[in-house]
Amino acid sequence: MTKLLDRRKFITRSAAGAAASLGGFPLFSIGKPGASANGKINVAVVGAGGMGGYAFRTAASRENLVAICDVDFARASRALNKHPDIPHFKDFRVMLDKMGDQIDAVAISTPDHTHFPIAMAAMERGKHVFVQKPLAHNIWQCRTLQKAAEKYKVVTQMGNQGHQMDGMRRIKEWYDAGIVGEVPEVVTWTNRPIGPWFVPPKSFPPKAAPVPEKLDWDLWQGPAEAREFSPEYVPTLWRGWWDYGCGSLGDIGCHTFDAPFWVLGLGMPEKVEVEREDPPDPGYIPMSSKVTYYFPARGEKPPVKLTWYERGFEVPKPDGWEKDKPLPEEGGMYMKGSKEILFHPGMRPNSPSIVPSSRFKDLRAELSKIERLPSAPGGPIEEWLEAIKGNGRPGSPFDYAAPLTEMVLLGAIAQRSGKTIEWDAANMKVKGQPELDAWIKEPVRKGWEYDV
Repeated sequence: MTKLLDRRKFITRSAAGAAASLGGFPLFSIGKPGASANGKINVAVVGAGGMGGYAFRTAASRENLVAICDVDFARASRALNKHPDIPHFKDFRVMLDKMGDQIDAVAISTPDHTHFPIAMAAMERGKHVFVQKPLAHNIWQCRTLQKAAEKYKVVTQMGNQGHQMDGMRRIKEWYDAGIVGEVPEVVTWTNRPIGPWFVPPKSFPPKAAPVPEKLDWDLWQGPAEAREFSPEYVPTLWRGWWDYGCGSLGDIGCHTFDAPFWVLGLGMPEKVEVEREDPPDPGYIPMSSKVTYYFPARGEKPPVKLTWYERGFEVPKPDGWEKDKPLPEEGGMYMKGSKEILFHPGMRPNSPSIVPSSRFKDLRAELSKIERLPSAPGGPIEEWLEAIKGNGRPGSPFDYAAPLTEMVLLGAIAQRSGKTIEWDAANMKVKGQPELDAWIKEPVRKGWEYDV
């Protein structure tokens, strides 16, 4: 598999060494001397601010929170102050080296560009891994994480929270029961990019500033090319920079594409087209885009055209939509089936319905007779923890999350290049555009190389 070469030469295991020492199975601290005596999972959290708050609260309330790691102790102050007796770290590699057998599982809630090295380092040591969406920052990383999860036999999960919602189950039930019919077209949209996440700086490069006292800026940058610190990157604005984030698609796509990707079994697109505003800088996202994916037929299922509309592009209303009623501003998704139109508002499928509302009312009795899929045991972290204990399987493990994220990242490559791309999934190449290889597997700065 792969190995992260540590720039500070901390002790790491090679993939082969880890596999040999673990016998191909995950390392459990439960039941080991000095470990949990109550059978709970020992969880380490990397990234304790923002979405990391969900991770540390869940771990602390349900299991044993054994370590907190964050490059910014100011950003993580709530978690650190609430758990002063739990070991605190800035470098995930130091945490993994020092705590070793005391950790069963690692929850990662960091910016997109550091998901991969943290997840790989944890899995190489046999740790179960949770990663917030998108799974990784480039397609090579997605595929490598998927292979690593299988190699190390660990329980994995990506945090696209809509997958655990009952609304997701209703969509699959209705489609599988034939209510919707065949689906040749899907429409998705978002109101992003908007603040506070996507706000271009007044100048490029942005104005440099002193590094905040409690932030390790070098560690925050991770594998990305080193640059001077600016508040235009952290703690909130990094998503708009291609070096760190993946734009609105990376932010929302793993949510809004989740239902059609899963329910229709979309797989990989053959072609992705883009319309966009010119970006304010080559290193920054375009502030308005429309991305169209073309998926081939899958067995008896027809080809699918899926369109993603961002702020600035008018979203077509589905047939039967009330004339004077606006579409939900935040975003949504609808499938144009041969029998019915299936719709959900917002980025996640928490309240699906059939359009128009009168038709949904007519179908309620029929829909109520469809056999229900079992509910998830909470959100994505709760479901992941239960799966580690042997209770079910995660809904978005890496063998599902990696292809979903790959689809999202293909759209981001189209946005970044401004060009139509034809995807050769078997060879992980954009046909006829070798210059895009560097975005499929991105170069990393010295000390963060990945030895394959």
